[in-house]
Amino acid sequence: MGVTVNGEPRPLVVGGAVTPHTSLLDYLRELGLTGVKEGCAEGECGACSVMVARPAGPDSSDTSEDGSRWTAVNACLPPAAALEGQEVVTAEGLGTPVALHPVQHEMAVRGGSQCGYCTPGFVCSMAAEFYRADRRPGEAADGDAEHGANGFDLHALSGNLCRCTGYRPIRDAAYALGAPDETDPLARRLERPAPPAGATRVGDETAAFVRPATLDEALALLAERPDAVLVAGATDHGVEVNLRGLRPALAVGIDRLPELRGLDVRDEEVEIGAALTLSEVERGLAGRVPLLASLMPQFASRLIRNAATLGGNLATASPIGDSTPVLLALESRLVLVSAQGEREVALADFFTGYRQTLRRPDELIRAVRVPLPMAPVTAFHKIAKRRFDDISSVAVAVALQVDDGVVTRARVGLGGVAATPLRALATEAVLEGRPWSAETVDAAATVLGSEGTPIDDQRASAAYRAAMLGNALRRVWEEQGR
Repeated sequence: MGVTVNGEPRPLVVGGAVTPHTSLLDYLRELGLTGVKEGCAEGECGACSVMVARPAGPDSSDTSEDGSRWTAVNACLPPAAALEGQEVVTAEGLGTPVALHPVQHEMAVRGGSQCGYCTPGFVCSMAAEFYRADRRPGEAADGDAEHGANGFDLHALSGNLCRCTGYRPIRDAAYALGAPDETDPLARRLERPAPPAGATRVGDETAAFVRPATLDEALALLAERPDAVLVAGATDHGVEVNLRGLRPALAVGIDRLPELRGLDVRDEEVEIGAALTLSEVERGLAGRVPLLASLMPQFASRLIRNAATLGGNLATASPIGDSTPVLLALESRLVLVSAQGEREVALADFFTGYRQTLRRPDELIRAVRVPLPMAPVTAFHKIAKRRFDDISSVAVAVALQVDDGVVTRARVGLGGVAATPLRALATEAVLEGRPWSAETVDAAATVLGSEGTPIDDQRASAAYRAAMLGNALRRVWEEQGR
């Protein structure tokens, strides 16, 4: 049992026993790889970023099923046991003081590092983008400060924060990178498959992390242990462990179960596996669901999207989960599975109270089903204090069918205005059957501002939230209705 770290097999047990709750970050630091830093312990700062070899997967430009991709993730969130049998690269594995990696070299010569605390994380996130298979040099559009002429997408660094150097020299380093050398061992590694996720068990009777080999094994375990906590990307679970002291007696890793990782576009619906990461969903759909495509850049950071799953975001039942308003507007349905079989429920019926759902302890979310065809007028507006990588104060998703100038079908999903995500049913009723016009939008916006039960908290006042609801609908008209 072990993890391949910087090309070298390392035992999972280092010194004392690795507990089911030991994070990948703590494990790596125990190995002496102290370039991996803990800044926030909740996936916000990126100081702990490392690269993990993952399957190339569905991609609009890379159809290889045998290759790998270097994927940047936060090491502070997943349990080390979840990486058993996997390959991890830290900043120490990229280069040496006398033979710097191209990313390290550009960061050094362009002044991208000052105190150095955040630098290893930046370097790992930058290196993952450096090795992206479909990164191609091209002329950046005028005024586009987020993409370089070398094909570098600056959003790859959206989850990495710097407090002293400033971002311009870091951006300069990113945009100065060329293509990997053909002899680069990390580039050559991508020609081979990523390691499979095998069955894992770490711990004892009092606390254990278990990765079942099959879905049937996972469901049998849930039937036997209703107290089990499901772990996929660990972007929520890791925060609970790090900051709130969560220590479940049994954590069950389901993120690599093949039965939860399908992506199927059929004539009547799109079925998205609940354990696909958001980045995999984005690449696999390649814009075929425009409302989901609008969501992705606004959902946390690339580091989080590289691990977080739709199933996990829905199962946590957060009233401010970003995917939920979108999936509500799309009239999505969830496939719940247990040892007794499957059942399908409408997402609009799934949430029963604050952080509560219809899911039984012996069930898990297998897939999300989005019906086709798509509504032609769609929009997702997230109101937050920062443009990216922030928690929403209010989120509004709109999907409208407009035929001959009349709104024939309206679906509006809301987040951040009640104890649960919800459909704006009263607003939908005002829109349907009326002309798609400024007058109709104004009437519906007034009703939308009264939907839900918004509260005052540290992110926004109730009055602000109500005002933003109506404004979001007016913005849809200004951008798509005129």
